[in-house]
Amino acid sequence: MKKLFSTLLFLGGIMLGANFKTISISGVEVPLIYEQSSIIPTGAIQLIFANSGSAYNGETQGLSYLSSLILNEGTKDLGSVGFAQLLEEKAISLHISSSQEFLEFDLSFLKEQEENSINLLSLLLDSPNFTNDALQKVKDRAMASLLAKESDFDYLASSGLSQILFKNTPLQYPQRGTLSSIQSINLEQIQTFLKNALTLSHLYIVIGGDLDIDSTLTKLTPLLQKLPIGSPKTTQTYQANSTPQTKTQYKQTQQAYIYFGAPFHLKDYQEQSHKVKVMSFILGASGFGSRMMEEIRVKNGLAYSAYLRINLTNLANYASGHLQTKVANQNQSIELVKKVVSDFVKNGVTQEELDSAKKFLLGSEPLRNETLSQRLSTAFANFYRGLSLDYNKQELEKIQNLTLEDLNTFIKSHKEILEMSFSIVTQ
Repeated sequence: MKKLFSTLLFLGGIMLGANFKTISISGVEVPLIYEQSSIIPTGAIQLIFANSGSAYNGETQGLSYLSSLILNEGTKDLGSVGFAQLLEEKAISLHISSSQEFLEFDLSFLKEQEENSINLLSLLLDSPNFTNDALQKVKDRAMASLLAKESDFDYLASSGLSQILFKNTPLQYPQRGTLSSIQSINLEQIQTFLKNALTLSHLYIVIGGDLDIDSTLTKLTPLLQKLPIGSPKTTQTYQANSTPQTKTQYKQTQQAYIYFGAPFHLKDYQEQSHKVKVMSFILGASGFGSRMMEEIRVKNGLAYSAYLRINLTNLANYASGHLQTKVANQNQSIELVKKVVSDFVKNGVTQEELDSAKKFLLGSEPLRNETLSQRLSTAFANFYRGLSLDYNKQELEKIQNLTLEDLNTFIKSHKEILEMSFSIVTQ
């Protein structure tokens, strides 16, 4: 395994592995992650804007999400249909999305359509379809989706957990906003948000495929030079609530939807992430074979599935899990979840559990970086955390060398995951 990761892999004469450099645009050093691959004659460009996702909506919930929707409505002159026809005629895909942290433009194309693709991206950025008709269209779509969520009990329980764990922070709100917040958003708010979001200071570029990277950058530069410089990026981090709470919503349901979570304190991602991955896998992230699944389903038959994983993001670190059970088994299931976590922290894991986790993680992780898009996504995530692009390889080596004593010492030091809160949708 170590030999595999210490060797440069080649396929079709092209090295498999992302690279990094910065490019100067209007005096701003913009990070670029890139990888050339001639396996198929296609290319992909991502413009990723930090400080632009739902965590940065300010007081207007759903603003980043609605902004991404209207950016997908084509240009003011061509409209949604006309712009979509131009893309389709040339087999170009252009999609804008919003997450908690980012606004992202994803452009993919046949190699021969590279210049046309960049021209259409430039056209969209120059004159997005900021019209009242387009705004009402995306509002209707967003509100219809939210109305459907009102009968999605998993969504309601999950949203309730966020409200508990991250009360009084931007993370307590649903990424797509609420019916009232979406209805209240106007064009001026969207334009102001995007003016502050789509800036060079917030930009990361990811390029991959059968492309001459320098030539692609030359084509991109005129488009990027039109972007404002903007204010420097900021880093926001939030702590999950350490006071156990329970939020219950009553609906007409035969099942209880139980979501639970707790804070998780991580001192050093680079030195400890491998321990977190193994800990999370054994406790509840791996499905069958995990402590949570064995106790909840296999031994007690309380639920079809039960999961608990430790989430490590730039915005927050926390543990979260969920299960669905009969209403009559609701209280028993909650008490068993608490007991499983308590026993886990108190006693740690066995050598057999550690060996099984290592076998799976070391065997499956390389498969998650087989494709170009997977490798670039991993490389960007590592870079954004301030790590080397190939940190995941280093992490696997640390997992291979992890001892039972080190893992159990780490597990027993994280008593904060006992401070569990519950969000329940029940009858």
